[in-house]
Amino acid sequence: MKFEKKRSQSSTGISTASLPDIIFMLLLFFMVATTMREQEVFVKFSLPEAEAIQKIENKRLVSYVWIGDNEKIQVNDAIVQIKDIQSIMYKKRQEVPNVIVSLRADKNSSMGILMDIQQELRKAYCRRINYSAMVKS
Repeated sequence: MKFEKKRSQSSTGISTASLPDIIFMLLLFFMVATTMREQEVFVKFSLPEAEAIQKIENKRLVSYVWIGDNEKIQVNDAIVQIKDIQSIMYKKRQEVPNVIVSLRADKNSSMGILMDIQQELRKAYCRRINYSAMVKS
């Protein structure tokens, strides 16, 4: 006859007491670390290439103006005319006094439309202008 010891049937499980704290910390981390896309681009463009590029340190000061391949102009989330740029950017300058206007123009855009946009930006007292480009490969 064999004698066997009775063993307890319950096993020790993983404690879930700290699980809500861990989930809360992960949620807080992703809320702080994630940036949301501010604007949706409606115009099609391909940036020109450049040999020397500098990055802008404070992206919160940047306001983008897109100039598409068919010479459509987008400011914020709307397609605009050249004559509307002055009023839009003047309002933006009132909100952010040190605004940097980043022109993201298609590489085949005419220089005439760029000059017209620059003139409208000067009228709105937005004199910090940046031209976006890609690194030449």
